[in-house]
Amino acid sequence: MDKKGILSNWVVRNLLLALGLVLALLLAAIISLRVGTRHGKEIIVPDFTNMKLQEASALAARSKVRVEVADSVFVRRMEKGAVYRQDPAAGSRVKEGRRILLVVNAMNSKKVTMPNVVGCSMRQAKAEIVSRGLRVGKLIYVSDMATNNVLKQQVRGTDVRPGTQLESETRVDLVLGLDPEDNMTIVPHVIGLKTLAAEDVVHDYSLNIRRMVYDGSVQSYSDTLDAVVFRQTPEHSSGAARIGGEMTLYLTVDPDKMPSR
Repeated sequence: MDKKGILSNWVVRNLLLALGLVLALLLAAIISLRVGTRHGKEIIVPDFTNMKLQEASALAARSKVRVEVADSVFVRRMEKGAVYRQDPAAGSRVKEGRRILLVVNAMNSKKVTMPNVVGCSMRQAKAEIVSRGLRVGKLIYVSDMATNNVLKQQVRGTDVRPGTQLESETRVDLVLGLDPEDNMTIVPHVIGLKTLAAEDVVHDYSLNIRRMVYDGSVQSYSDTLDAVVFRQTPEHSSGAARIGGEMTLYLTVDPDKMPSR
């Protein structure tokens, strides 16, 4: 049978039409799948940290992703309503339209109760203050028979009574005794420690932090928490220091600067 005869056969013709229809449907499905999933197209997630929600939403729209507030925290030193954390992290690769979950800094501060640490040792006072969600500020030394005995608890130079309601993370200054015959400590080694850990060690050695100096790699509040001390003055090798003295710490998140302890 010649080709013309085969094509004129209704069975063969219907089979060819059915095969063509299947191929067309398969091709349409593949195209639809590629369009629906934006196959091969990825977006680099922007950094929304420290932005107001309106700014983050505008940047998300330009970047073809979506943002949604998942939770809130209260960070005293951060602008209220600013983005504290995001998931996925900045720099991640995602599909267009991906939802980015944000944790924002609460608009209203959390209140905590001031404990009574007068009469405690400095270390006991520090542990109690931290457990209440507060932070130790300056160590102010005055002449007294008992070194590191807490004589007063203050906030911004004013005595604060036990039971007073304070914003969480408020810094509480401690007025401490200092025996003239017992007024020396040593300079601790804090290189390689993160910000809060370094601050804690400095206070444990009865010293204050004069300045925290962050290099150019530190761009956000979360960076300040992750930053590591790469230099300190005075140096640990300088030996003894007078109680109540000050240290300056230099911090970074640059892996090339981070020392190994």
